[in-house]
Amino acid sequence: MPKLDLSRLPWRTGSGYPGKLAAAGDGRSVQPLGDLGGLTQFGVNIVRLEPGAMSSLRHYHMEQDEFVMVTEGTCTLIDDQGAHEMLPGDCASFPAGDENGHHLVNRSDKPAAFLVVGTRTPAETAFYSDLDMMVKIAEGQFNFTRKDGSPLTADQTGENT
Repeated sequence: MPKLDLSRLPWRTGSGYPGKLAAAGDGRSVQPLGDLGGLTQFGVNIVRLEPGAMSSLRHYHMEQDEFVMVTEGTCTLIDDQGAHEMLPGDCASFPAGDENGHHLVNRSDKPAAFLVVGTRTPAETAFYSDLDMMVKIAEGQFNFTRKDGSPLTADQTGENT
């Protein structure tokens, strides 16, 4: 089993959200451990959040399971039931198709990090709980639309669509 040297693995920053929604990725870095380790059936990432940053817009998946475990600092899980403080070792799971929109936010004044493990499927649909937005993912392409499938508006993205 090949050991991964985390100190040598690259970090990705930013987000794939359209227009002004991309700012949701500010202060978030992702280290794609599963990809770099050659895994194909599930994804494994370390996500680092600077103070005030969030993991993503609040969302839920239709096809993919998701599991998180805080590894450093304090994260606040925000889901449909409210806000839940999570410390190192605390875990949460989000089964595919469970419409409990969720994300993690770093409300502290120190960096925080968590491990996230999720299913890889050929296609995926996710919905954003606080926005009229969904994403369909197929063959590595992300297609963001309104929840009814119509195009996002310039008001939603801050750009001409």
